[in-house]
Amino acid sequence: MCAIAGILGLPASASAVEAMQKTMVRRGPDDRGEYRDDNVTLLHARLAVIDPAGGRQPMTLDHEAEEYTIIYNGELYNTAELRRELSALGHGFAGRSDTEVLLHGYAQWGSGVLEKLNGIYAFAVWEHRAQRLFLARDRIGVKPLFYAVQGRGLLFASELKTILKYPGFRAAIDVTGAAEILLLGPGRTPGCGVFRGIKELEPGCCALWENGKLQIERYWQLTDGPHTESFEETAEHVRWLVEDAIRRQLVSDVPVGFFLSGGLDSSLICAVAAKHQAEPLMTYSVDYDRNLEFFRPGKFQPN
Repeated sequence: MCAIAGILGLPASASAVEAMQKTMVRRGPDDRGEYRDDNVTLLHARLAVIDPAGGRQPMTLDHEAEEYTIIYNGELYNTAELRRELSALGHGFAGRSDTEVLLHGYAQWGSGVLEKLNGIYAFAVWEHRAQRLFLARDRIGVKPLFYAVQGRGLLFASELKTILKYPGFRAAIDVTGAAEILLLGPGRTPGCGVFRGIKELEPGCCALWENGKLQIERYWQLTDGPHTESFEETAEHVRWLVEDAIRRQLVSDVPVGFFLSGGLDSSLICAVAAKHQAEPLMTYSVDYDRNLEFFRPGKFQPN
Protein backbone atom coordinates (compact mmCIF):
# COMPACT_ATOMS: atom_id res chain seq x y z
CA MET A 1 0.00 0.00 0.00
CA CYS A 2 0.96 3.65 -0.37
CA ALA A 3 -0.31 6.90 1.14
CA ILE A 4 -1.44 10.15 -0.44
CA ALA A 5 -2.26 13.56 1.02
CA GLY A 6 -2.89 17.09 -0.15
CA ILE A 7 -3.22 20.69 1.04
CA LEU A 8 -5.13 23.11 -1.21
CA GLY A 9 -5.85 26.78 -0.63
CA LEU A 10 -4.29 26.63 2.85
CA PRO A 11 -0.83 27.46 4.25
CA ALA A 12 1.61 24.57 3.84
CA SER A 13 4.64 25.27 6.00
CA ALA A 14 7.64 22.95 6.00
CA SER A 15 6.81 21.83 9.55
CA ALA A 16 3.20 21.05 8.63
CA VAL A 17 4.27 19.02 5.60
CA GLU A 18 6.86 17.14 7.63
CA ALA A 19 4.35 16.31 10.35
CA MET A 20 1.86 14.99 7.83
CA GLN A 21 4.51 13.02 5.96
CA LYS A 22 5.62 11.25 9.13
CA THR A 23 2.16 9.76 9.58
CA MET A 24 2.38 8.26 6.07
CA VAL A 25 5.62 6.30 6.47
CA ARG A 26 3.89 3.15 7.74
CA ARG A 27 1.94 2.86 4.49
CA GLY A 28 4.85 3.84 2.24
CA PRO A 29 8.29 3.02 3.64
CA ASP A 30 10.19 2.84 0.32
CA ASP A 31 10.04 6.44 -0.90
CA ARG A 32 8.43 9.82 -0.30
CA GLY A 33 7.64 12.66 -2.68
CA GLU A 34 6.28 16.19 -2.67
CA TYR A 35 4.80 18.49 -5.32
CA ARG A 36 4.11 22.20 -4.88
CA ASP A 37 2.14 24.57 -7.05
CA ASP A 38 0.40 27.87 -6.25
CA ASN A 39 -1.58 27.12 -3.06
CA VAL A 40 -1.29 23.36 -3.73
CA THR A 41 0.88 20.75 -2.00
CA LEU A 42 0.65 17.05 -2.86
CA LEU A 43 2.37 14.39 -0.75
CA HIS A 44 3.12 10.74 -1.42
CA ALA A 45 4.66 7.83 0.50
CA ARG A 46 5.38 4.74 -1.56
CA LEU A 47 5.47 1.02 -1.08
CA ALA A 48 7.17 -0.06 -4.33
CA VAL A 49 5.73 -3.13 -6.05
CA ILE A 50 5.84 -2.37 -9.78
CA ASP A 51 8.77 -0.59 -11.47
CA PRO A 52 10.53 0.70 -8.32
CA ALA A 53 12.77 3.05 -10.33
CA GLY A 54 10.22 4.32 -12.87
CA GLY A 55 7.12 4.66 -10.71
CA ARG A 56 8.15 7.47 -8.35
CA GLN A 57 5.48 9.95 -7.34
CA PRO A 58 4.21 12.61 -7.60
CA MET A 59 4.36 12.01 -11.35
CA THR A 60 3.81 14.78 -13.90
CA LEU A 61 2.75 14.63 -17.56
CA ASP A 62 2.46 17.36 -20.19
CA HIS A 63 -0.33 16.40 -22.57
CA GLU A 64 -1.71 18.70 -25.22
CA ALA A 65 -2.59 21.99 -23.46
CA GLU A 66 -2.43 20.75 -19.85
CA GLU A 67 0.08 19.65 -17.24
CA TYR A 68 -1.16 16.81 -14.99
CA THR A 69 0.35 15.66 -11.69
CA ILE A 70 -0.84 12.49 -9.96
CA ILE A 71 -0.50 10.92 -6.52
CA TYR A 72 -1.89 7.42 -6.37
CA ASN A 73 -2.42 4.58 -3.90
CA GLY A 74 -3.52 1.30 -5.40
CA GLU A 75 -3.02 -1.30 -8.06
CA LEU A 76 -4.54 -1.68 -11.52
CA TYR A 77 -5.11 -5.23 -12.70
CA ASN A 78 -5.68 -4.32 -16.33
CA THR A 79 -2.59 -2.16 -16.78
CA ALA A 80 -1.38 -4.08 -19.85
CA GLU A 81 -4.70 -3.66 -21.68
CA LEU A 82 -4.89 0.06 -20.89
CA ARG A 83 -1.28 0.57 -21.96
CA ARG A 84 -1.98 -1.04 -25.35
CA GLU A 85 -5.10 1.09 -25.85
CA LEU A 86 -3.29 4.30 -24.93
CA SER A 87 -0.28 3.42 -27.09
CA ALA A 88 -2.61 3.01 -30.06
CA LEU A 89 -3.83 6.55 -29.35
CA GLY A 90 -0.28 7.91 -29.53
CA HIS A 91 0.81 7.86 -25.88
CA GLY A 92 4.41 6.98 -25.06
CA PHE A 93 5.60 5.53 -21.76
CA ALA A 94 8.91 5.99 -19.97
CA GLY A 95 8.41 3.14 -17.48
CA ARG A 96 6.24 0.14 -16.64
CA SER A 97 4.26 1.37 -13.65
CA ASP A 98 0.47 1.41 -13.42
CA THR A 99 0.82 4.95 -12.05
CA GLU A 100 2.06 6.18 -15.42
CA VAL A 101 -0.72 4.33 -17.24
CA LEU A 102 -3.36 5.84 -14.95
CA LEU A 103 -1.90 9.33 -15.45
CA HIS A 104 -1.97 8.99 -19.24
CA GLY A 105 -5.46 7.53 -19.01
CA TYR A 106 -6.74 10.54 -17.11
CA ALA A 107 -5.03 12.91 -19.54
CA GLN A 108 -6.76 11.10 -22.42
CA TRP A 109 -10.24 10.45 -21.03
CA GLY A 110 -10.60 12.65 -17.96
CA SER A 111 -13.06 11.21 -15.42
CA GLY A 112 -14.10 8.70 -18.09
CA VAL A 113 -10.97 6.70 -17.23
CA LEU A 114 -12.80 5.40 -14.15
CA GLU A 115 -15.09 3.31 -16.36
CA LYS A 116 -12.03 1.50 -17.72
CA LEU A 117 -10.23 0.69 -14.46
CA ASN A 118 -10.05 -2.82 -13.01
CA GLY A 119 -8.37 -2.42 -9.66
CA ILE A 120 -8.23 -0.86 -6.22
CA TYR A 121 -7.27 2.78 -5.91
CA ALA A 122 -7.49 6.20 -4.37
CA PHE A 123 -5.83 8.95 -6.37
CA ALA A 124 -5.67 12.67 -6.98
CA VAL A 125 -4.77 14.51 -10.20
CA TRP A 126 -3.87 18.20 -10.22
CA GLU A 127 -4.45 20.09 -13.47
CA HIS A 128 -1.95 22.94 -13.38
CA ARG A 129 -3.39 25.26 -16.03
CA ALA A 130 -7.04 24.63 -15.15
CA GLN A 131 -6.16 24.94 -11.42
CA ARG A 132 -8.41 22.09 -10.34
CA LEU A 133 -8.04 18.79 -8.52
CA PHE A 134 -9.72 15.49 -9.33
CA LEU A 135 -10.14 12.85 -6.62
CA ALA A 136 -11.40 9.28 -7.02
CA ARG A 137 -11.84 6.11 -5.00
CA ASP A 138 -12.34 2.54 -6.21
CA ARG A 139 -15.78 1.01 -6.55
CA ILE A 140 -15.73 -1.14 -3.42
CA GLY A 141 -13.67 1.24 -1.28
CA VAL A 142 -10.65 -0.99 -0.69
CA LYS A 143 -8.33 2.03 -0.65
CA PRO A 144 -9.22 4.74 1.89
CA LEU A 145 -9.59 8.46 1.23
CA PHE A 146 -10.67 11.15 3.71
CA TYR A 147 -11.10 14.91 3.25
CA ALA A 148 -11.88 18.07 5.20
CA VAL A 149 -13.17 21.30 3.67
CA GLN A 150 -11.74 24.32 5.51
CA GLY A 151 -13.50 27.42 4.17
CA ARG A 152 -12.14 27.70 0.63
CA GLY A 153 -9.36 25.24 1.44
CA LEU A 154 -9.17 21.45 1.29
CA LEU A 155 -7.22 18.77 3.13
CA PHE A 156 -7.27 15.13 2.01
CA ALA A 157 -5.35 12.00 2.95
CA SER A 158 -5.36 8.23 3.00
CA GLU A 159 -5.67 8.21 6.79
CA LEU A 160 -7.42 10.36 9.39
CA LYS A 161 -4.27 10.92 11.41
CA THR A 162 -2.60 12.71 8.51
CA ILE A 163 -5.35 15.33 8.36
CA LEU A 164 -5.30 15.65 12.15
CA LYS A 165 -1.62 16.64 11.98
CA TYR A 166 -2.42 19.80 10.02
CA PRO A 167 -1.76 22.80 12.31
CA GLY A 168 -4.88 24.07 14.06
CA PHE A 169 -7.07 21.13 13.11
CA ARG A 170 -8.79 19.88 16.27
CA ALA A 171 -9.38 16.18 16.90
CA ALA A 172 -12.93 16.75 18.16
CA ILE A 173 -15.68 14.15 18.23
CA ASP A 174 -19.35 15.16 18.21
CA VAL A 175 -22.43 13.06 18.97
CA THR A 176 -22.36 11.45 15.54
CA GLY A 177 -18.71 10.49 15.85
CA ALA A 178 -19.22 9.06 19.33
CA ALA A 179 -22.17 6.99 18.08
CA GLU A 180 -20.06 5.63 15.23
CA ILE A 181 -17.39 4.45 17.68
CA LEU A 182 -19.69 3.02 20.33
CA LEU A 183 -22.36 1.47 18.14
CA LEU A 184 -20.61 0.57 14.89
CA GLY A 185 -16.88 0.44 15.65
CA PRO A 186 -14.64 -0.72 14.18
CA GLY A 187 -16.96 -0.17 11.22
CA ARG A 188 -18.31 3.19 10.09
CA THR A 189 -21.27 4.57 8.19
CA PRO A 190 -20.13 5.19 4.58
CA GLY A 191 -18.92 8.76 4.27
CA CYS A 192 -18.32 9.25 7.98
CA GLY A 193 -14.88 10.46 9.10
CA VAL A 194 -15.66 10.11 12.84
CA PHE A 195 -13.88 13.38 13.74
CA ARG A 196 -15.74 16.66 13.36
CA GLY A 197 -15.10 18.26 9.98
CA ILE A 198 -13.70 15.14 8.32
CA LYS A 199 -15.58 13.07 5.77
CA GLU A 200 -14.81 10.00 3.74
CA LEU A 201 -15.04 9.99 -0.04
CA GLU A 202 -17.42 7.09 -0.46
CA PRO A 203 -16.63 4.03 -2.59
CA GLY A 204 -17.54 4.45 -6.23
CA CYS A 205 -17.35 8.24 -5.98
CA CYS A 206 -15.15 10.94 -7.47
CA ALA A 207 -14.82 14.64 -6.70
CA LEU A 208 -13.67 17.85 -8.37
CA TRP A 209 -12.13 20.73 -6.39
CA GLU A 210 -12.31 24.00 -8.32
CA ASN A 211 -12.58 27.65 -7.29
CA GLY A 212 -12.69 26.72 -3.62
CA LYS A 213 -15.62 24.32 -3.96
CA LEU A 214 -15.85 20.53 -3.87
CA GLN A 215 -18.33 18.73 -6.11
CA ILE A 216 -18.86 15.01 -5.50
CA GLU A 217 -20.31 12.58 -8.02
CA ARG A 218 -21.08 8.85 -7.89
CA TYR A 219 -19.63 7.13 -10.94
CA TRP A 220 -20.56 3.54 -10.05
CA GLN A 221 -23.40 1.81 -8.24
CA LEU A 222 -23.88 -1.89 -7.59
CA THR A 223 -27.00 -3.17 -9.35
CA ASP A 224 -28.71 -6.54 -9.45
CA GLY A 225 -30.30 -8.43 -12.31
CA PRO A 226 -31.88 -11.77 -13.15
CA HIS A 227 -29.60 -14.82 -13.03
CA THR A 228 -30.10 -16.74 -16.27
CA GLU A 229 -27.10 -19.11 -16.26
CA SER A 230 -27.40 -22.83 -15.62
CA PHE A 231 -25.57 -24.46 -12.69
CA GLU A 232 -22.78 -25.64 -15.00
CA GLU A 233 -22.45 -22.19 -16.60
CA THR A 234 -22.44 -20.53 -13.19
CA ALA A 235 -19.71 -22.85 -11.90
CA GLU A 236 -17.54 -22.20 -14.95
CA HIS A 237 -18.17 -18.46 -14.75
CA VAL A 238 -17.19 -18.36 -11.06
CA ARG A 239 -14.09 -20.44 -11.79
CA TRP A 240 -13.02 -18.01 -14.50
CA LEU A 241 -13.65 -14.95 -12.32
CA VAL A 242 -11.66 -16.37 -9.39
CA GLU A 243 -8.71 -17.47 -11.52
CA ASP A 244 -8.67 -14.19 -13.45
CA ALA A 245 -8.72 -12.13 -10.23
CA ILE A 246 -5.85 -14.13 -8.70
CA ARG A 247 -3.76 -14.16 -11.87
CA ARG A 248 -4.04 -10.40 -12.33
CA GLN A 249 -2.85 -9.78 -8.76
CA LEU A 250 0.35 -11.78 -9.24
CA VAL A 251 1.98 -9.04 -11.33
CA SER A 252 4.92 -7.78 -9.25
CA ASP A 253 8.56 -6.77 -9.50
CA VAL A 254 9.15 -7.92 -5.91
CA PRO A 255 8.82 -11.45 -4.43
CA VAL A 256 5.32 -12.86 -3.97
CA GLY A 257 4.52 -14.84 -0.83
CA PHE A 258 1.48 -16.37 0.85
CA PHE A 259 0.33 -16.95 4.41
CA LEU A 260 -1.81 -20.07 4.69
CA SER A 261 -4.33 -20.51 7.50
CA GLY A 262 -5.36 -23.89 6.09
CA GLY A 263 -8.83 -22.65 5.22
CA LEU A 264 -10.57 -22.96 1.87
CA ASP A 265 -9.96 -19.40 0.70
CA SER A 266 -6.19 -19.12 1.31
CA SER A 267 -5.58 -22.66 0.03
CA LEU A 268 -7.56 -21.97 -3.14
CA ILE A 269 -5.74 -18.69 -3.80
CA CYS A 270 -2.33 -20.29 -3.30
CA ALA A 271 -3.18 -23.27 -5.52
CA VAL A 272 -4.35 -21.05 -8.37
CA ALA A 273 -1.34 -18.76 -7.95
CA ALA A 274 1.04 -21.72 -8.10
CA LYS A 275 -0.60 -22.73 -11.38
CA HIS A 276 0.00 -19.33 -12.97
CA GLN A 277 3.24 -18.22 -11.29
CA ALA A 278 6.47 -18.79 -13.22
CA GLU A 279 8.68 -18.62 -10.12
CA PRO A 280 8.28 -20.94 -7.10
CA LEU A 281 6.04 -19.54 -4.37
CA MET A 282 7.09 -19.17 -0.73
CA THR A 283 4.30 -20.14 1.66
CA TYR A 284 4.04 -20.14 5.44
CA SER A 285 1.65 -21.98 7.74
CA VAL A 286 0.13 -19.87 10.50
CA ASP A 287 -1.03 -21.11 13.89
CA TYR A 288 -3.85 -18.74 14.81
CA ASP A 289 -4.17 -20.27 18.28
CA ARG A 290 -1.04 -18.39 19.25
CA ASN A 291 -2.87 -15.12 18.67
CA LEU A 292 -0.31 -12.37 18.09
CA GLU A 293 2.61 -14.73 18.62
CA PHE A 294 2.72 -15.59 14.93
CA PHE A 295 3.75 -12.04 14.06
CA ARG A 296 7.08 -12.52 15.85
CA PRO A 297 10.23 -13.62 13.97
CA GLY A 298 10.92 -17.32 13.98
CA LYS A 299 7.29 -18.36 14.46
CA PHE A 300 6.79 -19.37 10.83
CA GLN A 301 7.53 -22.82 9.42
CA PRO A 302 8.20 -22.71 5.65
CA ASN A 303 6.36 -25.37 3.70
